[in-house]
Amino acid sequence: MTVIPTPGQCLQFLREAGCSEEVINHCKAVRKVAVRIAKKAHANIELVEAGALLHDIGRSKTQGILHGIEGAKIAAQLGLPEPLVHIIERHLGAGIPKDEAILLGLPPKDYMPLTLEEKIVAHADNLIENDHEHRIEIEVEKALQKGQTKHAERLMALHRELSQRCGMDLNNI
Repeated sequence: MTVIPTPGQCLQFLREAGCSEEVINHCKAVRKVAVRIAKKAHANIELVEAGALLHDIGRSKTQGILHGIEGAKIAAQLGLPEPLVHIIERHLGAGIPKDEAILLGLPPKDYMPLTLEEKIVAHADNLIENDHEHRIEIEVEKALQKGQTKHAERLMALHRELSQRCGMDLNNI
């Protein structure tokens, strides 16, 4: 499939992969925020919508940090477009650089979101807890409580970058 799947197809992929209703509801909530950001940022809305819906498809295999990699594998097996596969693989936190990926037990590569669409989905995911929106400062505080200073800095840097691009604080989107 070289075309971007419709929202209905994305939901079908999540269910066929075995995602729980909790994961599906989380993905729907991330989609809602991601699409609002994408409109303000003039991003590819179809790609952002599909990426937001499918970002956690790997949770059908694992709830751990490997869900991004597992999800990218599932997306590739489904023949989804490469930009969509990259959104799924790079959505964790505000990205994971190669040196941290190795320490976390991930395959050694850079998992930083590169495109605008990748950044939007990663950030929208950070603004959703389960299926409820919350402020980025909550995620930053969680990271700091775990001693993850670099992660907290990346969260705020991505928030500032996208807020600037949209011309508004994304906590108010």
